[in-house]
Amino acid sequence: MQILILLIQIAILVAVVLLHVAYATYFERKIIGHMQVRMGPMLVGWHGLLQPIADGIKSFFKEDIIPDQADKSLFLAAPIICLAAMMVSLSVLPFAKGWALADINVGLLFIFAMSSLASYGIILAGWASNSKYTLLGGIRSMAQVISYEIAIGLSLVGVMMLSGTLNLSQIVEAQGNSFFGMFIISQPVAFFVFFIAMLAETNRVPFDLPEAETELVSGYITEYSGMRYAMFFMAEYIGMFVMASIGVVCFLGGWYGPFAVPLFPPIWFILKVYFIMFLFIWIRATLPRYRYDQLMAIGWKLLIPLSLGNIFITGLAMTLAQ
Repeated sequence: MQILILLIQIAILVAVVLLHVAYATYFERKIIGHMQVRMGPMLVGWHGLLQPIADGIKSFFKEDIIPDQADKSLFLAAPIICLAAMMVSLSVLPFAKGWALADINVGLLFIFAMSSLASYGIILAGWASNSKYTLLGGIRSMAQVISYEIAIGLSLVGVMMLSGTLNLSQIVEAQGNSFFGMFIISQPVAFFVFFIAMLAETNRVPFDLPEAETELVSGYITEYSGMRYAMFFMAEYIGMFVMASIGVVCFLGGWYGPFAVPLFPPIWFILKVYFIMFLFIWIRATLPRYRYDQLMAIGWKLLIPLSLGNIFITGLAMTLAQ
Protein backbone atom coordinates (compact mmCIF):
# COMPACT_ATOMS: atom_id res chain seq x y z
CA MET A 1 0.00 0.00 0.00
CA GLN A 2 2.85 2.40 0.88
CA ILE A 3 4.51 1.70 -2.47
CA LEU A 4 1.25 2.50 -4.29
CA ILE A 5 0.89 5.80 -2.39
CA LEU A 6 4.52 6.66 -3.18
CA LEU A 7 3.99 5.92 -6.89
CA ILE A 8 0.91 8.17 -6.92
CA GLN A 9 2.89 10.96 -5.22
CA ILE A 10 5.71 10.59 -7.77
CA ALA A 11 3.22 10.68 -10.66
CA ILE A 12 1.58 13.85 -9.29
CA LEU A 13 4.96 15.54 -8.75
CA VAL A 14 6.19 14.66 -12.25
CA ALA A 15 2.92 15.83 -13.87
CA VAL A 16 2.93 19.15 -11.97
CA VAL A 17 6.60 19.82 -12.74
CA LEU A 18 6.25 19.01 -16.44
CA LEU A 19 3.24 21.33 -16.64
CA HIS A 20 5.32 23.97 -14.89
CA VAL A 21 8.16 23.46 -17.40
CA ALA A 22 5.79 23.84 -20.34
CA TYR A 23 4.34 27.10 -19.07
CA ALA A 24 7.66 28.44 -17.77
CA THR A 25 8.70 28.60 -21.44
CA TYR A 26 5.44 30.42 -22.26
CA PHE A 27 5.88 32.99 -19.51
CA GLU A 28 9.51 33.51 -20.45
CA ARG A 29 8.56 34.27 -24.04
CA LYS A 30 5.75 36.55 -22.89
CA ILE A 31 7.83 38.44 -20.34
CA ILE A 32 10.76 38.94 -22.71
CA GLY A 33 8.30 39.97 -25.42
CA HIS A 34 6.79 42.71 -23.24
CA MET A 35 10.27 43.84 -22.12
CA GLN A 36 11.13 44.24 -25.83
CA VAL A 37 7.82 45.99 -26.59
CA ARG A 38 6.24 43.11 -28.52
CA MET A 39 3.46 40.62 -27.79
CA GLY A 40 5.16 37.23 -27.63
CA PRO A 41 3.11 34.09 -28.52
CA MET A 42 -0.42 35.07 -29.57
CA LEU A 43 -1.75 32.67 -32.22
CA VAL A 44 -2.36 29.27 -30.54
CA GLY A 45 -5.16 29.70 -28.03
CA TRP A 46 -6.17 32.87 -26.18
CA HIS A 47 -3.05 35.05 -25.97
CA GLY A 48 -1.01 32.00 -27.01
CA LEU A 49 -1.88 29.95 -23.90
CA LEU A 50 -1.85 26.69 -25.89
CA GLN A 51 1.53 27.41 -27.49
CA PRO A 52 3.51 25.14 -25.08
CA ILE A 53 1.17 22.22 -25.87
CA ALA A 54 1.56 22.84 -29.62
CA ASP A 55 5.35 22.95 -29.22
CA GLY A 56 5.32 19.70 -27.25
CA ILE A 57 3.24 17.91 -29.90
CA LYS A 58 5.53 19.22 -32.64
CA SER A 59 8.65 17.97 -30.80
CA PHE A 60 7.09 14.56 -30.18
CA PHE A 61 6.37 13.95 -33.87
CA LYS A 62 9.48 15.61 -35.27
CA GLU A 63 12.05 13.38 -36.97
CA ASP A 64 14.81 12.13 -34.66
CA ILE A 65 18.09 12.41 -36.58
CA ILE A 66 21.33 10.72 -35.43
CA PRO A 67 24.55 11.81 -37.23
CA ASP A 68 26.35 9.02 -39.10
CA GLN A 69 29.65 9.55 -37.28
CA ALA A 70 28.14 9.93 -33.80
CA ASP A 71 28.71 7.48 -30.95
CA LYS A 72 25.13 6.22 -31.01
CA SER A 73 24.87 4.78 -27.49
CA LEU A 74 26.30 7.88 -25.78
CA PHE A 75 24.35 10.16 -28.14
CA LEU A 76 21.09 8.52 -27.07
CA ALA A 77 22.00 8.34 -23.38
CA ALA A 78 23.09 11.98 -22.90
CA PRO A 79 19.62 13.67 -22.82
CA ILE A 80 18.24 10.87 -20.63
CA ILE A 81 21.05 11.41 -18.09
CA CYS A 82 20.36 15.16 -17.96
CA LEU A 83 16.60 14.83 -17.58
CA ALA A 84 16.73 11.91 -15.11
CA ALA A 85 19.23 13.69 -12.83
CA MET A 86 17.07 16.82 -12.68
CA MET A 87 13.87 14.84 -12.11
CA VAL A 88 15.44 12.85 -9.26
CA SER A 89 16.53 16.13 -7.62
CA LEU A 90 12.86 17.02 -7.16
CA SER A 91 12.39 14.12 -4.74
CA VAL A 92 14.20 15.87 -1.85
CA LEU A 93 12.68 19.35 -2.24
CA PRO A 94 10.37 20.25 0.70
CA PHE A 95 7.45 22.35 -0.60
CA ALA A 96 6.05 22.57 2.95
CA LYS A 97 6.56 20.84 6.29
CA GLY A 98 6.35 17.11 5.53
CA TRP A 99 5.85 17.77 1.80
CA ALA A 100 8.95 16.00 0.46
CA LEU A 101 9.09 12.61 -1.21
CA ALA A 102 12.40 11.84 0.51
CA ASP A 103 13.29 14.01 3.51
CA ILE A 104 16.88 12.78 3.79
CA ASN A 105 19.56 14.15 6.12
CA VAL A 106 21.94 15.00 3.25
CA GLY A 107 19.39 16.62 0.94
CA LEU A 108 21.64 19.55 0.02
CA LEU A 109 24.54 17.25 -0.81
CA PHE A 110 22.19 15.04 -2.86
CA ILE A 111 21.09 18.05 -4.96
CA PHE A 112 24.73 18.90 -5.71
CA ALA A 113 25.43 15.29 -6.69
CA MET A 114 22.51 15.23 -9.13
CA SER A 115 23.53 18.60 -10.56
CA SER A 116 27.01 17.23 -11.23
CA LEU A 117 25.53 14.12 -12.84
CA ALA A 118 23.43 16.26 -15.18
CA SER A 119 26.58 18.02 -16.36
CA TYR A 120 27.93 14.62 -17.48
CA GLY A 121 24.99 14.41 -19.89
CA ILE A 122 26.00 17.76 -21.43
CA ILE A 123 29.64 16.69 -21.74
CA LEU A 124 28.66 13.35 -23.27
CA ALA A 125 26.36 15.09 -25.75
CA GLY A 126 29.23 17.31 -26.86
CA TRP A 127 31.60 14.37 -27.26
CA ALA A 128 29.23 11.81 -28.79
CA SER A 129 27.88 14.09 -31.53
CA ASN A 130 31.30 14.13 -33.25
CA SER A 131 31.03 17.80 -34.22
CA LYS A 132 33.43 20.65 -33.51
CA TYR A 133 30.60 22.90 -32.32
CA THR A 134 29.20 20.35 -29.88
CA LEU A 135 32.67 19.41 -28.63
CA LEU A 136 33.49 23.05 -27.85
CA GLY A 137 30.15 23.38 -26.06
CA GLY A 138 30.86 20.26 -23.99
CA ILE A 139 34.36 21.45 -23.05
CA ARG A 140 33.01 24.85 -22.04
CA SER A 141 30.33 23.20 -19.90
CA MET A 142 32.90 21.00 -18.16
CA ALA A 143 35.12 23.96 -17.20
CA GLN A 144 32.10 26.04 -16.20
CA VAL A 145 30.67 23.34 -13.94
CA ILE A 146 34.01 22.75 -12.19
CA SER A 147 34.45 26.48 -11.57
CA TYR A 148 30.97 27.39 -10.40
CA GLU A 149 30.11 24.27 -8.42
CA ILE A 150 32.96 25.18 -6.09
CA ALA A 151 31.52 28.69 -5.70
CA ILE A 152 27.94 27.53 -5.20
CA GLY A 153 29.01 24.90 -2.67
CA LEU A 154 31.11 27.36 -0.66
CA SER A 155 28.30 29.93 -0.72
CA LEU A 156 26.04 27.50 1.17
CA VAL A 157 28.61 26.63 3.86
CA GLY A 158 27.48 29.67 5.89
CA VAL A 159 23.88 28.40 5.73
CA MET A 160 25.03 24.97 6.91
CA MET A 161 26.96 26.56 9.79
CA LEU A 162 23.95 28.60 10.96
CA SER A 163 21.45 25.74 10.62
CA GLY A 164 23.80 22.92 11.66
CA THR A 165 22.37 20.50 9.12
CA LEU A 166 22.25 19.41 5.47
CA ASN A 167 18.57 18.47 5.74
CA LEU A 168 16.53 20.92 3.63
CA SER A 169 13.47 20.87 5.89
CA GLN A 170 15.59 21.54 8.96
CA ILE A 171 17.33 24.44 7.19
CA VAL A 172 13.90 26.03 6.65
CA GLU A 173 12.93 25.40 10.28
CA ALA A 174 16.19 27.01 11.43
CA GLN A 175 15.22 30.16 9.50
CA GLY A 176 11.71 30.10 10.97
CA ASN A 177 13.26 30.07 14.45
CA SER A 178 15.73 32.88 13.65
CA PHE A 179 15.13 36.56 14.44
CA PHE A 180 14.69 37.69 10.82
CA GLY A 181 13.08 34.51 9.48
CA MET A 182 15.40 34.44 6.45
CA PHE A 183 19.10 33.70 6.11
CA ILE A 184 19.40 36.26 3.30
CA ILE A 185 19.50 38.96 6.01
CA SER A 186 22.49 37.44 7.80
CA GLN A 187 24.07 35.96 4.64
CA PRO A 188 23.73 38.63 1.89
CA VAL A 189 27.18 37.93 0.42
CA ALA A 190 26.43 34.19 0.32
CA PHE A 191 23.15 34.84 -1.49
CA PHE A 192 24.89 37.09 -4.03
CA VAL A 193 27.49 34.39 -4.77
CA PHE A 194 24.80 31.69 -4.87
CA PHE A 195 22.64 33.64 -7.30
CA ILE A 196 25.47 34.38 -9.75
CA ALA A 197 26.76 30.79 -9.57
CA MET A 198 23.19 29.51 -10.01
CA LEU A 199 22.96 31.31 -13.37
CA ALA A 200 26.18 29.62 -14.49
CA GLU A 201 25.11 26.20 -13.18
CA THR A 202 21.92 26.32 -15.24
CA ASN A 203 23.70 27.69 -18.35
CA ARG A 204 21.55 30.81 -18.38
CA VAL A 205 22.35 34.25 -19.77
CA PRO A 206 24.85 35.86 -19.26
CA PHE A 207 26.67 32.56 -18.71
CA ASP A 208 25.15 30.46 -21.52
CA LEU A 209 28.59 29.80 -23.04
CA PRO A 210 28.00 26.04 -23.64
CA GLU A 211 25.21 26.94 -26.09
CA ALA A 212 26.28 30.41 -27.33
CA GLU A 213 24.17 30.48 -30.49
CA THR A 214 26.16 33.35 -32.04
CA GLU A 215 29.40 31.36 -31.74
CA LEU A 216 28.60 27.63 -31.61
CA VAL A 217 25.25 27.33 -33.48
CA SER A 218 23.59 25.69 -30.43
CA GLY A 219 26.65 24.31 -28.69
CA TYR A 220 26.35 20.83 -27.23
CA ILE A 221 22.80 20.31 -28.61
CA THR A 222 23.57 21.36 -32.20
CA GLU A 223 23.12 17.82 -33.59
CA TYR A 224 19.98 16.99 -31.59
CA SER A 225 16.42 17.20 -32.91
CA GLY A 226 12.90 16.16 -32.04
CA MET A 227 12.14 14.76 -28.62
CA ARG A 228 15.80 14.42 -27.59
CA TYR A 229 16.29 18.14 -28.09
CA ALA A 230 13.13 18.71 -26.04
CA MET A 231 14.56 16.54 -23.23
CA PHE A 232 17.58 18.85 -22.91
CA PHE A 233 15.16 21.77 -22.92
CA MET A 234 13.07 20.21 -20.14
CA ALA A 235 16.20 19.41 -18.11
CA GLU A 236 17.29 23.06 -18.31
CA TYR A 237 13.97 24.40 -17.04
CA ILE A 238 13.67 21.76 -14.31
CA GLY A 239 17.23 22.73 -13.31
CA MET A 240 16.09 26.34 -13.05
CA PHE A 241 13.19 25.26 -10.82
CA VAL A 242 15.48 23.12 -8.62
CA MET A 243 18.11 25.85 -8.18
CA ALA A 244 15.44 28.48 -7.48
CA SER A 245 13.96 26.11 -4.88
CA ILE A 246 17.37 25.69 -3.21
CA GLY A 247 17.66 29.49 -3.07
CA VAL A 248 14.22 29.69 -1.43
CA VAL A 249 14.99 26.90 1.04
CA CYS A 250 18.43 28.18 2.05
CA PHE A 251 17.97 31.97 1.98
CA LEU A 252 14.32 33.04 1.69
CA GLY A 253 12.70 31.09 4.51
CA GLY A 254 11.18 28.27 2.47
CA TRP A 255 7.44 27.94 3.01
CA TYR A 256 7.31 30.59 5.76
CA GLY A 257 5.78 33.92 4.75
CA PRO A 258 7.00 37.34 5.89
CA PHE A 259 5.47 38.84 9.06
CA ALA A 260 3.60 35.55 9.73
CA VAL A 261 1.05 36.30 6.99
CA PRO A 262 -1.42 33.37 6.99
CA LEU A 263 -1.28 31.60 3.63
CA PHE A 264 -1.13 27.96 2.53
CA PRO A 265 2.62 27.13 2.98
CA PRO A 266 3.24 25.64 -0.51
CA ILE A 267 1.81 28.85 -2.01
CA TRP A 268 4.51 30.91 -0.26
CA PHE A 269 7.14 28.48 -1.50
CA ILE A 270 5.95 28.60 -5.13
CA LEU A 271 5.61 32.41 -5.10
CA LYS A 272 9.22 32.76 -3.96
CA VAL A 273 10.41 30.25 -6.57
CA TYR A 274 8.57 32.16 -9.31
CA PHE A 275 10.14 35.40 -8.11
CA ILE A 276 13.64 33.94 -8.57
CA MET A 277 12.67 32.48 -11.95
CA PHE A 278 11.40 35.93 -12.98
CA LEU A 279 14.89 37.25 -12.16
CA PHE A 280 16.31 34.54 -14.47
CA ILE A 281 14.12 35.84 -17.29
CA TRP A 282 14.73 39.51 -16.53
CA ILE A 283 18.49 39.00 -16.67
CA ARG A 284 18.17 37.15 -20.00
CA ALA A 285 16.28 40.11 -21.48
CA THR A 286 18.78 42.64 -20.11
CA LEU A 287 22.38 41.43 -20.13
CA PRO A 288 24.70 40.38 -22.99
CA ARG A 289 26.76 37.19 -22.87
CA TYR A 290 30.15 37.31 -21.15
CA ARG A 291 33.35 36.29 -22.91
CA TYR A 292 34.71 32.95 -21.73
CA ASP A 293 37.78 34.45 -20.03
CA GLN A 294 35.46 36.82 -18.15
CA LEU A 295 33.30 33.87 -17.07
CA MET A 296 36.32 32.07 -15.61
CA ALA A 297 37.64 35.24 -13.95
CA ILE A 298 34.32 35.93 -12.20
CA GLY A 299 34.23 32.39 -10.83
CA TRP A 300 37.82 32.05 -9.62
CA LYS A 301 38.78 35.66 -8.81
CA LEU A 302 35.53 37.02 -7.39
CA LEU A 303 32.98 34.43 -6.28
CA ILE A 304 35.29 31.88 -4.61
CA PRO A 305 37.23 34.50 -2.58
CA LEU A 306 33.93 36.12 -1.55
CA SER A 307 32.60 32.73 -0.42
CA LEU A 308 35.72 31.97 1.63
CA GLY A 309 35.56 35.44 3.23
CA ASN A 310 31.89 34.89 4.09
CA ILE A 311 32.71 31.55 5.75
CA PHE A 312 35.41 33.22 7.86
CA ILE A 313 33.13 36.10 8.94
CA THR A 314 30.23 33.72 9.71
CA GLY A 315 32.48 31.52 11.84
CA LEU A 316 33.89 34.56 13.65
CA ALA A 317 30.40 35.95 14.33
CA MET A 318 29.18 32.58 15.67
CA THR A 319 32.22 32.30 17.93
CA LEU A 320 31.75 35.81 19.34
CA ALA A 321 28.01 35.18 19.86
CA GLN A 322 28.65 32.15 22.09
